Amino acid sequence: MPRPWTKKNPLMSLWLSAANRWATAARREASAAMKRAATKAARPPRRKTRRS
Repeated sequence: MPRPWTKKNPLMSLWLSAANRWATAARREASAAMKRAATKAARPPRRKTRRS
């Protein structure tokens, strides 16, 4: 007896691939934002120079 739930579903595969790409991009963006924030917090503040 064939089992339909074990057959490959191309639509589901495409949907899951797109969802995985979206999640990876979101994770990468969040990681980059955290690194930027950490770098900014670790740097001493710049002094403003007075122009005459």
